[in-house]
Amino acid sequence: MRSSVYDVLTTKMHWTTYLGAALVTAIVEASTLTPPVLPLIVRNPYLSTWLGNAREPPWNAWPIFWTGQELGLGVLAAVPHSDIVYPLLGRPHDSLPKNSEHFNVSFPIYQGATFDASTTNLTYLIPSPKSSQLPVEVILSFLSPITPSSSLRQSIPASYLTVLVNGVFDIDIYIDINGLWVSGDRGSEIEWSFSGSELDANSTKPPLKTWKVKKRVEQLLSEHIDRAEWGTLCFTGPADADHEAGDSQVLRNSFARSGSLRNVVDTDFREIMDKEPVFAFSKSFKLNSTSGVGSQGKSYDSTLFTIAHIQDVVIQFASARGTTLMVPLWAAYYQTSDIVLDYHYHDFQPAYALANNYSVQLEADALKSGSADYKDILALSARQVLGATTFSGTVENPLIFFKEISSDGNMNTVDVIYPAFPFFLYTNPRWLAYLLEPLIEHQLSGQYPNDYSMHDLGGSFPNATGHPDGLDEYMPVEECGNMLIMGLALVNSMKFDTQPASMWAAAGQTIEVETSSSAVFPLHASEFGIDDTFGGPISSKGEKQARKWIERSYRLWKQWTGYLVRETLIPSNQLCTDDFAGWLANNTNLALKGIIGIRAMAEIAELVGETEDEKYYRNISKNYIDRWENEFAISRDGTHAKLAYTWYGSWTTLYNLFADSLLCFRLSSSTSTADLPGAQRPLGSSDLASIKSGFVSERIYKIQSDWYHNVRQRYGLPLDSRDLQTKSDWEFFAVAVASKSVREEIVDSIALWVNETSTDKPLTDLYMTEGTGGFAKAEFKARPVVGGHFAFLALERACGGEALTALDFLNDE
Repeated sequence: MRSSVYDVLTTKMHWTTYLGAALVTAIVEASTLTPPVLPLIVRNPYLSTWLGNAREPPWNAWPIFWTGQELGLGVLAAVPHSDIVYPLLGRPHDSLPKNSEHFNVSFPIYQGATFDASTTNLTYLIPSPKSSQLPVEVILSFLSPITPSSSLRQSIPASYLTVLVNGVFDIDIYIDINGLWVSGDRGSEIEWSFSGSELDANSTKPPLKTWKVKKRVEQLLSEHIDRAEWGTLCFTGPADADHEAGDSQVLRNSFARSGSLRNVVDTDFREIMDKEPVFAFSKSFKLNSTSGVGSQGKSYDSTLFTIAHIQDVVIQFASARGTTLMVPLWAAYYQTSDIVLDYHYHDFQPAYALANNYSVQLEADALKSGSADYKDILALSARQVLGATTFSGTVENPLIFFKEISSDGNMNTVDVIYPAFPFFLYTNPRWLAYLLEPLIEHQLSGQYPNDYSMHDLGGSFPNATGHPDGLDEYMPVEECGNMLIMGLALVNSMKFDTQPASMWAAAGQTIEVETSSSAVFPLHASEFGIDDTFGGPISSKGEKQARKWIERSYRLWKQWTGYLVRETLIPSNQLCTDDFAGWLANNTNLALKGIIGIRAMAEIAELVGETEDEKYYRNISKNYIDRWENEFAISRDGTHAKLAYTWYGSWTTLYNLFADSLLCFRLSSSTSTADLPGAQRPLGSSDLASIKSGFVSERIYKIQSDWYHNVRQRYGLPLDSRDLQTKSDWEFFAVAVASKSVREEIVDSIALWVNETSTDKPLTDLYMTEGTGGFAKAEFKARPVVGGHFAFLALERACGGEALTALDFLNDE
């Protein structure tokens, strides 16, 4: 893996359209599912553009922001001397007359959409004006690169749009955007500017053109309908493209008549929809003369555009030093937005190569773990997870801030990070550390008054101002358990003897931990922008890094565990992460999470030499899990776990069982807690109380696996007996620790849902398992919790690759 990353970036690469063609070929063969919505340009909570009618031609509707609000991104194609213009994306043709003496509007042949983890391609055929000629193929390739070995690249809020053409006759392409990218209020006044760079004789970089658009009066750190009301949209293209700003109807008609733009700028700043100002580029492709020649005598060519949303300040954070205005992480490397935009544009080749490296490996791992459907579910989920992130901080102390998209807009919500964390374990555990660090720093500073873990870092993104009154959403057992489980999972990812939790975490150069520095997770990037290794062999960097992190915050971990010791065995009436389902006392699944959290603390204590704490928490957790299994959790007929201890006839998806295997507890044998002093066992429970391997009994795994098979519905596994609604993240958590056959049938059901669901927003995680597979009571959309879909892959790489082997008993006949 390391050699492939360095080969990518140290070998001299020529950027040609052949690379683009190779990308297209790979993607065309990749996609098997037909989701209702596809990601186009998805980088953070504010740069989030989707194809909202992905089962229909892309010209049927405008692209959307994740909320469903329309965004102006229109693409037209025209064939010179044919007087025909073709809409490709959005509805720019609404600005064109139905009957014109200068041109006619027609529609191309749409070949469909294909996608991988970083790319979505839309492919069209443009008919030739001559019946003897084959059509020209046009591909709009949207790349939002996922680069797990390069945090610098991942931090840049920008995406690529490549236009690729292949054929035997000339074609003109037009692209415009409008002001809805910089405000959620259609009545906002905007202003814009245009700049072009000159050809530098001392540089090999081609010159560029850039549009910059922003609100005339920005509102720092404010939102309107989840849209940022501050920041600048930057739309960049090559200098040989034509450009123009002005009334959308005027520009689109001008292009339809002439196939070009006039290189002029309207300076009448106005409201977003007042004579709708758009900012456009056009590009003429001369396929018979200036482009390369491919098979069958066809010529090919391409051009590259980038779209970025730049903010000088990204977050307000109640840090240890007080309220701080946080700058983006990329600003630690580049002094101005112009410099980072230039870097990003000319970095297309390495960025594509790194993203493709990730996509190819993800596809291979997903096919090995599941199926072609599972591969596509993961590809569909990856950009959505990172679309909730904002990279900030400094190279000494990088931080990631996380928006709880669509459900309530909280910041770094612990029970949103938790379902997403399998994605981060697989992709780059370093990013999980950067997500947890703001929560730990804030609570270590004494700004949160409760003795349990806080629910979130702030009630409204992008203001991470905490809850000094302690009145955040009440999920104390949930959040303490989540933090302890994720804490140990992160520790385990840092110290390994065999394979790392993420292969990309081991791809860079090894920089030793500086014990004298206060920085726990500093970011060291090579000259190629590649991160240093994260963690490492147990006796070296990994253990030092893990111990340093835990020692700094040990009192918090111990404080949270103390709360669980008091409250988790028989949980009081409270919310869990599934707060849409309401408050519940004696929650079986919640209690299990807390008990596993206590067991996790035993290993955390052991890491830093707190032997008395380690023994205490290990014994408590053994006692609790034995009582949970034998007294409280299981139905009277022994076939399944109950939703609540006293709710007879109920059942639940026991998704918190996943943590028992992920944290490697099944790899160690332990005696039943009946052998501990003072432990008691109810009558009639001898079958559950025998000597067992691991922490939670094999029997629990087996009965739950069988139960999931019995209660499966058309579109998956319901969350519990109260309703037919489900959460896709918890489905993957649950069946990751079920038998192979159950895993396969649930994945098949989820894939069927993706193909048939009536939902019309970016992938929801909360849906109905029957009917049309529509939204449940709450319309969740675009939430990063779909990182839980990576549960299979995180588990397969856990415990040096042995975690899944420890579940082989589930497949015994």
